[in-house]
Amino acid sequence: MTVNLTRSPHAALAMDGRYRKGRKIERLLELASDASSRRLLEVGAGSGWISHYFAHSSSGQYEVDAVDVVDSRQSKDGYRFTPVEGAALPFADGAFDIVISNHVIEHVGDDDEQARHLSELHRVLRFGGVGYLAAPNRWMLVEPHYRLAFLSWWPKRWRSAWLRLWRKGSDYDCRPLSCAQLERRLENAGFRFEQLHATALQATFEIESPDHPLWRFVLRHVPAGIWSLTRRIFPTLIYHLHKA
Repeated sequence: MTVNLTRSPHAALAMDGRYRKGRKIERLLELASDASSRRLLEVGAGSGWISHYFAHSSSGQYEVDAVDVVDSRQSKDGYRFTPVEGAALPFADGAFDIVISNHVIEHVGDDDEQARHLSELHRVLRFGGVGYLAAPNRWMLVEPHYRLAFLSWWPKRWRSAWLRLWRKGSDYDCRPLSCAQLERRLENAGFRFEQLHATALQATFEIESPDHPLWRFVLRHVPAGIWSLTRRIFPTLIYHLHKA
């Protein structure tokens, strides 16, 4: 994931977890069914393992670029890496067939920078291309970066104080959005989108824990209508993007 230069890095560094994430993204965007060579951009390279996964994928052909404001990469081969400052992307309009923003938008800065992040994703994605965006929901019970309940529920000006009260840090450097806020910003950026919360949950269990009892006996049997009712409170917001 990416961070602003004044913010703390929160990159997930383990190869296995990032490879599973790459497989899930590939599945959710239905990329493996296309054997043609496609140009892919990961915004927020983090550990580099997701870019590495696509660069070396056996199920598709990807020419991979990655960017980040901090170089935290554990793997550097098979793809191009470009350091950036802020949300601006150093690529031409419509340069990519696929864009990926995986838990990035909450780290890029204020409202204007978040809007710019989305507009830049839209700008560099070609018409007919697809995008993947994942972000934590502001109304998640436990904030995932600091493992602290209710942290993002508070008004912005109170969050750092809550963090300090529980001795989890000094300054809260993330800006998670609610489902309604994120979808409004996606619309403003010019995207058409489909929320994939239930499909993504299914993919996560089938890739990582297909025999887990919670999946086998409970979650896989939940009716689609129930998933639809939970879409605004789902802890992770995941979207399939199209350039409108």
